[in-house]
Amino acid sequence: MRVKRGVVRRRRHNKMLKLASGYRGRRNGCFKLAKLSVEHGWRYAYRDRKAKKRDFRSLWIMRINAAARLCGLSYSQFMHGLTLANIELDRKALAEVAATDATGFSAIADRVKSALAA
Repeated sequence: MRVKRGVVRRRRHNKMLKLASGYRGRRNGCFKLAKLSVEHGWRYAYRDRKAKKRDFRSLWIMRINAAARLCGLSYSQFMHGLTLANIELDRKALAEVAATDATGFSAIADRVKSALAA
C-alpha cells in the first residue's frame, strides 16, 4: 500500500524550520539547508556543553594561581598546602574568594604556609 506523508512530513518540516528561524539566507526557509544547519548547531551545542566545564576550571585555576603568587606561593604549592591544612574548598569557591576578598584569601594562604612549614 502506498503511503503519502502529507501531514506528517509538513509537521516535521515545520518543526525543523521553526528551529532554524533567525538563521541567515536560505538556511531559515529551505528545509534541506535548515536541517543541516540545525543539526550542525546541535553538534556544537553538545560539544561546547563539555568544553564549558573545562573553560571554567581553567579560569578558576588562573585566578587562584594569580592570587597565590601575590601571597608568595605557586598554584601547586598552594593546592598541596590546602590538603595538608585540611581545608576542603573547591576551585570554584577559592576563585571567588580570590577575586572578591583579598584579605580572606591571604588568611587562607597563611594557613597553607603554616601547614607547608610543619
